[in-house]
Amino acid sequence: MRSRTPLVVPLLTVGLAVLATRPAGAAEPDFLAFALGGHDVNDNETAFEARLEYRSDIELLRLRPFSGVMVSSDQAVYAYGGVLLDLFFGNRAVLTPSFAVGYYDRGNGKDLGADIEFRSQIEAGYRFADRSRLALSFSHISSAGIDEVNPGTEELVVTYAVPFSVILGR
Repeated sequence: MRSRTPLVVPLLTVGLAVLATRPAGAAEPDFLAFALGGHDVNDNETAFEARLEYRSDIELLRLRPFSGVMVSSDQAVYAYGGVLLDLFFGNRAVLTPSFAVGYYDRGNGKDLGADIEFRSQIEAGYRFADRSRLALSFSHISSAGIDEVNPGTEELVVTYAVPFSVILGR
């Protein structure tokens, strides 16, 4: 049976966009995001993971591109790129669904089937006055049925995203 997970996030994104109470106001800046947490948290092969992402300030139909890399303590590496949507509830609460595609190298970790893997993620966060964010992110990575082996994996991480203007002291 093929996984339908990659379709869930785009549908959820559209639904949440309609329900969002209001946009954030001014355009959001570009971010450098750092994340730490668990890789393959749904299995007995859980490993530590770290991520680094660039989240662009370019916006098209409210979607923003991003790219990143994830490494795990079992030497899995996932390099990816995709789109995200920031949905604001008031000035501080932000929900960010995203979808990405990328290259996965299992290292000594879980075999996800194919080299090309898809990631769907939902992130719930708090936006500080300087626009930096602290969030909890849950994601699913799978080959979406392009390979016979398709066990998928889940990740749970804490993310801190810092605007480049803060990093550069502007």
